[in-house]
Amino acid sequence: MNPTATAPVVQYLSFFVAGEEYALSILQVREIIEYDTVTRVPSAPVWVRGVTNLRGSVLPVIDLSLKLGFPPSSLHRRSCVVVVEVTFQGEKLVMGVMADAVGQVLDLGPGDVEPPPAFGTPIHADYLLGMGRAGKKFILLLDIDRVLNTQEIRAASAAASEPQAPPSEPEPPSAEAGASEPQVGG
Repeated sequence: MNPTATAPVVQYLSFFVAGEEYALSILQVREIIEYDTVTRVPSAPVWVRGVTNLRGSVLPVIDLSLKLGFPPSSLHRRSCVVVVEVTFQGEKLVMGVMADAVGQVLDLGPGDVEPPPAFGTPIHADYLLGMGRAGKKFILLLDIDRVLNTQEIRAASAAASEPQAPPSEPEPPSAEAGASEPQVGG
């Protein structure tokens, strides 16, 4: 009997970052929230966008676009934060990952996942669990525990635990989002 024939289907949540579709195991996703007020934290790594209030808890927000080596995410009406659980030294930490938009929930069986290529992807191959087949295209399956490695998780967690200044104002929409709105001024 083929051992992969009885392997279960795994669900992934897909989302878009820098024009590419990525996915995480749905078991690591706690929720999806609207991008709201994020307070910048001095001396945090550049890819830590800041922290936000999640029902009274401080949630570090990671700009995954920067972390993956792309330009910073721009904000628009579909921007959101995917709240994920990462494993750090045997304990679960909760972090937010910025996404340009959420895609879909994918059901992938073992035959739907190809090993990550050693070349040709826009990100480090060791950040990938594989490539999920979705129709004619592939979706990059992220290993979020590797994307946010031990040292980086420690830095983001330290940033979240520092005393915070009063909340900052929401960030203005990006130039592309506000280009069609009339400008007020003198």
